Amino acid sequence: MITLTDAPDPRLEQILDDGLAAYNAEKTHRRDWRPLAVAAHDPETGELAGGLLGRTSLGLFFLDLFYLPERLRRNGTGSAMLRMAETEAICRGCRAATLVTVNFQAPDFYARHGWEEFGRIASAPDVERIFMRKALSLSNWTADGTARDAAASTPSCARGRVMAEPLPA
Repeated sequence: MITLTDAPDPRLEQILDDGLAAYNAEKTHRRDWRPLAVAAHDPETGELAGGLLGRTSLGLFFLDLFYLPERLRRNGTGSAMLRMAETEAICRGCRAATLVTVNFQAPDFYARHGWEEFGRIASAPDVERIFMRKALSLSNWTADGTARDAAASTPSCARGRVMAEPLPA
């Protein structure tokens, strides 16, 4: 029996994750899927205000969700968050990254940070899904956003710990 629903059994995601992880490990001899998150806190209240969620697997960083409230935009916060996520992905062995955005969301932001469009699908009137990718390397970023010296060492990974930096002023 198969069923279609908009309210899936909570166990379904775990079954799919476990099954795909086992299959991928059998084929690649690697089991490296890990979530990746960067949280943004309101500088006045300290409350969680936005963030970035993604995952790394088999050499690819998937940027799944990224949101900042208007008051935290256009001051370098988003760039700092993206830099942190990309650096962590490189540390985990990722050589490329991918995301899907919408034409009215942030394609220009990503393009300014070296992401390139590789596909577009019209999904509703005046709405297009934009598929973007980026090759990842240590030369992509430094702490101040300038080109990194090719001799620089690999950044420190966040494995199991919190890595924080202050919001841009």
